[in-house]
Amino acid sequence: MAKTVTIPESLRPHDARFGSGPSKIRPEQIRALEEGGATLLGTSHRQDPVKHLVASIREGLSDFFSLPSGYEIVLGNGGASAFWDLACASLIARRAAFGSYGSFSAKFAQSAASAPFLDDPVIFEAEPGSYRIPERTEHVDAYCWAQNETSTGVAAPVRRVEGSREQKALILVDATSGAGALPVDVSQCDAYYFSPQKAFGSDGGLWVAALSPAALDRAYSLAGEAERDGSTRWVPPFLSLRSAIENSRKEQTLNTPAIATLIMLAEQVRWLNANGGLAWSTARCARSANLLYQWAQASEYATPFVSDPQARSHAVVTIDLDGAIDAKQVIAVLRDNGILDTAGYRKLGRNQLRIGVFPSVEPDDVEALIRCIDYVVERL
Repeated sequence: MAKTVTIPESLRPHDARFGSGPSKIRPEQIRALEEGGATLLGTSHRQDPVKHLVASIREGLSDFFSLPSGYEIVLGNGGASAFWDLACASLIARRAAFGSYGSFSAKFAQSAASAPFLDDPVIFEAEPGSYRIPERTEHVDAYCWAQNETSTGVAAPVRRVEGSREQKALILVDATSGAGALPVDVSQCDAYYFSPQKAFGSDGGLWVAALSPAALDRAYSLAGEAERDGSTRWVPPFLSLRSAIENSRKEQTLNTPAIATLIMLAEQVRWLNANGGLAWSTARCARSANLLYQWAQASEYATPFVSDPQARSHAVVTIDLDGAIDAKQVIAVLRDNGILDTAGYRKLGRNQLRIGVFPSVEPDDVEALIRCIDYVVERL
């Protein structure tokens, strides 16, 4: 029978949600939903009220990422996993190289491998807990990897592969759990894409991408190729990046989006920019993450899973527990006390905690979480 431990209220976090999947929603976002109930929810996405909302998101994200000249913010239906298939149809011309170092960074490569009109991808693999960026490869026209591997708590640099410009190869970076939490120079890639349910404090069902002029051109070129007689390339309407670009320029998406997702995203972008933008956001996440890493390094029973400090994520923190301590029991006791979503990634199968420290998480709550973990372990 699991042991019952009651954590004193004085030790508990004020807001005890630490999920690395869905992000924590701030009270201001709920109020924005309430205010939008009369003017936005249930409104056609092709009417001005929703188009103004989309325009504010695109403008706000352009400011947040200090978008280089010629880059555009594009929105589309579906999440980042939909963008993988969209990129296979609309951004990879013939062959791509992938960094694969966890469950999510591997999935884009799997999509490319199954596309019948693409050549087999080149895979640069690393063990979970580390990363590997693809290296220059002949006859490759796109290099792809994840800035933040959500399953393992590894963060990888965003930088152009040496020689990729001369190849006219695109750099496609999955930033779903990294965007807004990790520093980035968007000019170092051609597609910086993410779903808004992590640092941007919204729900899924939407993808957002910062696209370079080269990526915009590639989307139009491949759409034209697919339309030629005898072409083997398949670009279905839902996966047409050209269509997403043209709709975004009209401040809308191809199909009806979840309006509530847009409202919460717009409010989060406004909040982030009002507080200091990307620099403020990444510094806040780094502070929360370092509290956990420093505690684990000093602890007698906890250790950071990612051994290289330079590869440790400031968005998702993974902490291994000593084998004598059952992480599942610790997680269950925390949950019984209202402290939610600290479980490790199930497929990784380690005795570990995984804690989201996105911008909506207060660093003071992270300190309280650490006190609660110590309190629980002492009594188990």
